[in-house]
Amino acid sequence: MYQKANHEQSEPMAITNSKPQLANLGPLAQLTAGRLPERILRLVIGLWLYGLSIALMIEGAVGAAPWDVFHVGVARHLPLTLGVIIILTAGVVLAAWIPLRQKPGLGTVLNTVLLGPFADLNLVLLPTPDAVVARYGYAIAGVVVCALATALYVGAQLGPGPRDGLMTGLARRTGWPLRRVRTGIEVSVLATGFVLGGTVGLGTVVFAFAVGPLTQFFLRYLTVPVVAAAEATGAPPARCPARSPASHRAPVLRRRRR
Repeated sequence: MYQKANHEQSEPMAITNSKPQLANLGPLAQLTAGRLPERILRLVIGLWLYGLSIALMIEGAVGAAPWDVFHVGVARHLPLTLGVIIILTAGVVLAAWIPLRQKPGLGTVLNTVLLGPFADLNLVLLPTPDAVVARYGYAIAGVVVCALATALYVGAQLGPGPRDGLMTGLARRTGWPLRRVRTGIEVSVLATGFVLGGTVGLGTVVFAFAVGPLTQFFLRYLTVPVVAAAEATGAPPARCPARSPASHRAPVLRRRRR
């Protein structure tokens, strides 16, 4: 019942003709950027797969993602399910958005309320493996499913998860590189979770090195193309500044001299 470490929302990019890329949309623009039913469906499927990836890595018991190590550690000291702890942690992280002036989207809300129950349900449904090979198979599958889930969730373009928003908000306020902020947050929660009794192992290392490249690969095929931010918000297209009469005449005079 952990919450999986959400992966940082990628840098704002424009839509291209070859592969759709992530657009820089505000909360309202996300809802008016087109293909909303499809994007919500992808978001929910992605969150379900997030829960499955959490359950796979936990049942594998050879190391979990940093945020999951933290959630498991907390779960060892409280009479609560992992899913409830995921929800409570998300609420605390969202409170940290306030001084950072981060704006939640639909994806933020659904991440907060659905990921925990999905993780709990998958933990109930998944059998616990006994063989060592099966446990490592669970861990590897968990990393791949996590990357696929991240691509579905982020590619729906409906707003960052609580942890993603914390990361991007801190990066914006401090001016530090996104990678440094993410590393600082994940090392902190990993160390805290380990002290509390969370499971750290080879699965944690594989997750750290593999989930980023795998997510980037899946994003190439799972990002939903949406309209540009200006179109979604109804902003008028940019216009060229008006020229003075002299600026129109100058080229004509030059052409006549030639």
